Amino acid sequence: MTDMGLMSYFLGIKVLRKDDEIFISQMKYANDILKKFQMEHSKPVLTPVEEKFKLLGEDKGRTVNPTYYKILIGSLRYLTATRPDIVFGVRLLSRFMEEPCTNHLQTAKRILRYIKGTLNDGIYYQNTNEINLVGYTNSDWAEDIETRKSISGFVFHLGSIVISWSSKK
Repeated sequence: MTDMGLMSYFLGIKVLRKDDEIFISQMKYANDILKKFQMEHSKPVLTPVEEKFKLLGEDKGRTVNPTYYKILIGSLRYLTATRPDIVFGVRLLSRFMEEPCTNHLQTAKRILRYIKGTLNDGIYYQNTNEINLVGYTNSDWAEDIETRKSISGFVFHLGSIVISWSSKK
């Protein structure tokens, strides 16, 4: 979407409106996060989390500063308002807020590297005559190593608009 439309900000979320299109993003906030955690010059990666990646509470790394980790995860949580592509990884890392290890921090920094390569991403809405309700769902069927619980998720579209999404244990 071009910047020729009406632009406004709400709680740091940029909203661009043009004709029958709306694009919401947090590019400035994402850049601020990268600077805050000294990742603005990092090498981008293609995915926020490695495929089939597993994290344990008692990981083999040494513990890291929980306050630093909580600030990082909290910053990523706010970014999920316009970035559903990072929800799974942020949810996974949120489980380790009390005793984070180096592997947890490395995984959080991978999400930052992913954000670095996808700064222009957000949520795009387009008015269309197509009003089909389409839903997708998935589950990993008891893949959590510690609890043997499943992680499931869904996304629903109404036309081209994402109206609901979730990922939870």
